[in-house]
Amino acid sequence: MLAVASLFREAVQVTPPSDEVVSMVALPDELLQHIFKQVCNDVCNMIDPRAAVALSRAGHRMRAATQALLPQLKAYHEAAAALCLKLRKRSLGGSTDRALRSYKELREAKEVYWIGRGLNAADLALLGKLVPVLPVLQIVWLLEAAGPEGAEQLVEGLDAGALPVVTYLLVRRGVHVGDAGASALAVALGQGALPRLKRIVLNRTAIGDAGLVALAPSLRRLPALEELGLYGNLFGDEGLAALVAPPPAAGAPPPTTGGLTKLKRLNLDYTQITDAGCATLAAALDSGAMPALEKLYLVGIPASAAAKAAVYAARANLKSE
Repeated sequence: MLAVASLFREAVQVTPPSDEVVSMVALPDELLQHIFKQVCNDVCNMIDPRAAVALSRAGHRMRAATQALLPQLKAYHEAAAALCLKLRKRSLGGSTDRALRSYKELREAKEVYWIGRGLNAADLALLGKLVPVLPVLQIVWLLEAAGPEGAEQLVEGLDAGALPVVTYLLVRRGVHVGDAGASALAVALGQGALPRLKRIVLNRTAIGDAGLVALAPSLRRLPALEELGLYGNLFGDEGLAALVAPPPAAGAPPPTTGGLTKLKRLNLDYTQITDAGCATLAAALDSGAMPALEKLYLVGIPASAAAKAAVYAARANLKSE
């Protein structure tokens, strides 16, 4: 079991009441309750409630005003503990695969995989709240999560500077991102989240043309992006064009350099790209777009064999496998 499962109970038992007069003693009860609610909603206090419990005992009036709110803090804490039990870690290059054992492991996770087991939309929303306390995490795998709004709620927690050293984000197999989630991820990336991202895989996550059109500009601005996986999504020619050959803004001169300059691997298998999309991709490659691209996957798309062959002919060293 998680090492902190009884942390809330221990905090209540060991935190002594205080009869000291504090500066908040003159505040009305409604304001004291509002302050304590804000403390309860702080993710650090969800993880470790001892400071919040101590605040609730800072004087008779604070105790009286906040006792009814302690069950809410306990519920938040238990939800965070339950979420950790659904997440697993596996050492890079190793064979260990086990559930997280403590919040300390969660906060100090670096080169580990997270694999969600049966996560629902509420779990993803809570995971988004935990993001600010995971400053050293480098690799995130998110699989087998349910709920059409889950991914959107998750990325709402990714604001400027969130997950500053994550280099690999994998979301696939049962995680519904959709157009709304892709748009939310675009906003997060635009605000400066995941600044060091090198690999992003969003396989079979129900992203359509509208979602990729919204996400593409943010992907193109990622300075270190080397791999982009979009296997099995719903977008077609419109989304592809926004990614590889976006039109210039009205009245703006043609760009002298494009995005995705470090991209080495692009997986478009089983999307809805037709001959027209392949022509757009071939023209982009022929003009020098994605100069570092080495591997391109076009298996299972509606385009003809001739159209796909023309894409590979546009870049002599391009490989399909």
